[in-house]
Amino acid sequence: MGEVVQLVVFVMAFISCNALLDLSGVHQVKGTWMGSTTLPCTYMPSEGFTQQTLIWSMERDYSTSTIFRRDDSGDHVLLSRFRDRVSIPKHSPGNASLLIENLEIPDSGHYTCQVIWRSKNNSLITKEVTTMVKVVKVPVTKPIIRAGELGLAVPAGARTSLTCVASGSPPISYRWFRSGPGGKALLLSSQAELAWDSLRPSDTGKYYCEAENRVRAGAVQQSDAVELTVRESPVTQQPSPETDRHSRPPLTPRGDAPQQVPTGAPRAPPPPHLYALAAALGGAALGALLAALLRWRRNKAEPLYEVVFHSTADVTRLETDVEVPVKCLHKETNSKTETSNDTFAMKDNGHDSICIRKNPDADLL
Repeated sequence: MGEVVQLVVFVMAFISCNALLDLSGVHQVKGTWMGSTTLPCTYMPSEGFTQQTLIWSMERDYSTSTIFRRDDSGDHVLLSRFRDRVSIPKHSPGNASLLIENLEIPDSGHYTCQVIWRSKNNSLITKEVTTMVKVVKVPVTKPIIRAGELGLAVPAGARTSLTCVASGSPPISYRWFRSGPGGKALLLSSQAELAWDSLRPSDTGKYYCEAENRVRAGAVQQSDAVELTVRESPVTQQPSPETDRHSRPPLTPRGDAPQQVPTGAPRAPPPPHLYALAAALGGAALGALLAALLRWRRNKAEPLYEVVFHSTADVTRLETDVEVPVKCLHKETNSKTETSNDTFAMKDNGHDSICIRKNPDADLL
């Protein structure tokens, strides 16, 4: 009875492991000539089982050839015509999918993915899945035009581009044209992208592109035309000095610096008390001027005398409080030489005196 139970447990574990390690794939994949495709082959990793060997093989014309092998020694491409064209993801447990690049027509066939696991008791489990690959040549499709970030209405001087996009078997060649008057077209470029570094108003116009591949030689696909509009850049007018003077904000003083007021700004009328103060100051100044003028006229009317004493004896002290009668004799003045003063001679108590009367008009000059 115990042996039967152990056998049932072993069978159930085997069935469970086979279910966990089952490979997933697709039955058919259509690849584009000169393109690339991926053949799916995946499984769910299970604890206690380690991938031992991975093999991809191809069957064509009743002949099977190994394309790729991965084991403890590394990855190996065994068919020379697939070298540098096939790969399998690394460091991705459970993913054994095969990527084929630059598909050729002879790549069509049946591809088999085979995975071998080793269990803890060194038993081996093998699973495989087969996918049919058909490589076809796809004619180029009608291209579409994709505008740059700025769209089809762009300001002058900006940078933009137009891109021609088509699908089909590569390589795909592109040509750009600009519609001209009378239905004529001007060839601009043989690249997929038509770019401008600095647009000009003269670049405004209708543009279209063509796409072609090697399938169905001569079958050229043409896109719909798009119209590119280049807007004139707005002219920046320089402000006139008068406008600039009125629009300039007043300067804000800092510290003790005097405040600067714009010359063109309208000024507020002064308060009325400033007029009264100015009138009072003007009246005071006029009064002072008149008083000075009156004093000058009065001084001019009175004759001025200057007395010069010539001592004939040694005089040590002049008694100022003794009245000395003085007689001044008029002396004729030479009109040619002495015009500024009148001189009088005086003699008293042993003193010779000369009395001189000044001419006020001379002082005035």
